[in-house]
Amino acid sequence: MSIWSSLYTGRSGLTAHGDAINVVGDNIANVSTVGFKSGSANFNDILGQRTNGGQNLGAGVKMGSVSQAFGQGSFLQSGGSLDYAIQGGGFFEVVGENDGIEGSYYTRNGRFSLNNEGMMVNQDGLRVQGYQVDANGDPTGGVGDIEISGQSPPVATTTADMDINLDPGEIGAGPFNPLDPEATSDYQTSATVYDSLGNAHDVQMFFTNNGAGAFEWHAMVDGSELNGGTPGTLTEIADGTLGFDTNGNLDTETLNASSADFQGATAGQSIQFDFGEAITTDGGDGNNASTMVAGASTVESFDQDGREPGDLIDVITSENGTVSGLYSNGETEPLAKLALASFRAPENLRREGDQLWSASRDSGQALLGEAGTSGRGSVASGALEGSNVDLGDELVTLIAYQRAFQANARTISTADEMLTEVNNLKR
Repeated sequence: MSIWSSLYTGRSGLTAHGDAINVVGDNIANVSTVGFKSGSANFNDILGQRTNGGQNLGAGVKMGSVSQAFGQGSFLQSGGSLDYAIQGGGFFEVVGENDGIEGSYYTRNGRFSLNNEGMMVNQDGLRVQGYQVDANGDPTGGVGDIEISGQSPPVATTTADMDINLDPGEIGAGPFNPLDPEATSDYQTSATVYDSLGNAHDVQMFFTNNGAGAFEWHAMVDGSELNGGTPGTLTEIADGTLGFDTNGNLDTETLNASSADFQGATAGQSIQFDFGEAITTDGGDGNNASTMVAGASTVESFDQDGREPGDLIDVITSENGTVSGLYSNGETEPLAKLALASFRAPENLRREGDQLWSASRDSGQALLGEAGTSGRGSVASGALEGSNVDLGDELVTLIAYQRAFQANARTISTADEMLTEVNNLKR
């Protein structure tokens, strides 16, 4: 092997370790970059000429590739409702244009937000992918853009459950007269229901004791709230009966009629008033129902399924990636579920910059699924995954590469001195 070859061998060492120092420098520069994954240089030897004995002499080194380490980074608590970190394997999928190329990309940087169309996007406007879900949070279809609704729609009341105690001693006001309900009833209370537009309506409930454990009830609203009603005059929208046994337990209940034509809303709204699990009517045992025992008449509880519209005030996300909206009307509704991508060989993903990777032939195609399934990690809300760069290790590696660089430079200077000595032999 000639002295000239030694120069080129030394040069290859300078080039390879210079590139390796660049890899370490990139790691150190990104020690604070959210979702960054460190790389490490891989060196390959170079073969030179064959000796007379049939052996191949080495001709230096080259940096063959950069391996990516997808080890877990530490969590940074951010408090952002749309900031996510993945504990374990997997990547978020984002779709859109990156450096002029439209496609699907994968990232561990979960710093997301909503754009002006209500789409969940990353910092560069790429759309986060996930599943639309039903009321139970279960996916209803394939993976697509995640849209967060800014409003919870109104829901008309269809059922109204009232747990009440009626005093058997209050008797004598009847018979009930709808034109004078207050004077002809033994107990009066009020409840709020909602129409199809989300408007709240005050329903006056009147109870008349007909003796022997038999009560009748009437639900009425002011005529100003009904189509064709007379303002200031109560109009009946539902009525029924209650029957109690000698122990004061609810034995029977009936709903005779229920229909309300609230102004501007869907006509004929039926509200099913229910006073508990009656023994005969519902097959109950009398323990979860209204009662008729001595003491003041009072409403123990009231619950109805209608609601007014609500504006989105916050978002919460569970470990399985279910994104739910918190609304000003007190409702919490599941809206979507984040999808996580896994790969058979994630170390072979193609690095695209901005903490993005794309699938390559060697990495395999993305396998999308729910968090916590098939090796995919869980989702932590209000946190971000920091860089997995170990600064101490990188500084030690940097020193090693620097020493190797200096040694290769020494190889070149030594070969140069030898060539100078050869030139001097001619003199």
